Amino acid sequence: MLSPAATATVKATAPVLAEHGFAIISRFYQRMLGAHPELKNIFNMRHQERGEQQRALAGAVLAYATHIDNLAVLGPAVARIAHKHVSLGVVPEQYPIVGEHLLAAIKEVLGDAATDTIVGAWAEAYGQLAQILIGAEKALYDAAAAKPGGWRGWPNFVVRQKRVESGVITSFFLEPEDGGALSDFEPGQYISIAIDVPAIGLRQIRQYSLSDAPNGRYYRISVKREGDSVEPTAGYVSNLLHDHVHRGDVVRLAPPFGPFHLDTSTDTPVVLVSGGVGLTPLFSMMKTLLKHSDREVVFVHGARNGSVHAMKDRLQATADTNRRLTRIVFYDAPLDDDVRGYDYDHAGLVDLQLVADRAIKPDADYYICGPGPFMQMQIGALKSLGVPADRIHYEVFGSDSLEA
Repeated sequence: MLSPAATATVKATAPVLAEHGFAIISRFYQRMLGAHPELKNIFNMRHQERGEQQRALAGAVLAYATHIDNLAVLGPAVARIAHKHVSLGVVPEQYPIVGEHLLAAIKEVLGDAATDTIVGAWAEAYGQLAQILIGAEKALYDAAAAKPGGWRGWPNFVVRQKRVESGVITSFFLEPEDGGALSDFEPGQYISIAIDVPAIGLRQIRQYSLSDAPNGRYYRISVKREGDSVEPTAGYVSNLLHDHVHRGDVVRLAPPFGPFHLDTSTDTPVVLVSGGVGLTPLFSMMKTLLKHSDREVVFVHGARNGSVHAMKDRLQATADTNRRLTRIVFYDAPLDDDVRGYDYDHAGLVDLQLVADRAIKPDADYYICGPGPFMQMQIGALKSLGVPADRIHYEVFGSDSLEA
């Protein structure tokens, strides 16, 4: 338990972190990765290069300082961080390394302002946070390993099938190399894939949502190719998977994790709202709901056009053959050969106000996944339509202000 003096000191330094947090965290990463280059195999080096992890961790540290006297507020953020850490294979022995370099970075950036009292309070606060995360992560590791077909570590999986889903998304069907049992997962969760990236001489780990319902035989991930003419070197792992990982190749996987998943304990309607590749975890939810429940399902999806709309024919076919599924598709830049009424229903961005008569259901639960601005727009629309906040669930791809 954090002492009252340390609590007061940490809370009082929140404005300092708001001003200098990015500089502190940038220096922290420079120090730690310089002293322990092996940790580069854990961190997303693209996010490092673009400053995304620095901003994310700075935001998390600021949130911790601000709410140090009411940590219950940070429960959802702590859960996301814990799930992310176990998906990367973070172990308790790494926490002292982080603490050492974080405190050193605070001293370096703040200089004489980093008094012994402030540094001591932050050492105490970091120790508390480390113990909270270590405990949460141990529970997740133990639960994953205890499942039938579960494991801990990075066993080999074989790519049994590779299927092009659109101009930018390809699915990979992954089976255990040893032919053993395969643990189930909660629809909406992700798996981590570890792959060597020759271009940077490192192993890199990425999380990809599982895009099929649990089936005990294989996991399916549907990967978007990243990078463009503006940022051609982006997407180290996604491009490698698209171009160089083929049927019969072997990759290494961590177990499924992630706090964003379908609540299967209720019988209320479910509304799924996705943008772009954000449809992948929602596709898993949809298939599970239609196979194992009698719940009404509405699937609202937004894409640029038919060339990048993954799984569109399977979604349409499912809606045609199942009366419990309502499918609503928006294309913001439809092509000439995109057929309105079949490929898509509305031109423009996803507009829940426009389709409220079909998409807003009494007592429904709403699951949203897509780019940050997309989700902010949909969350705002749902709230304006009277949907309670506790009925709105969402997944954040990549780095954000709550996780590093």
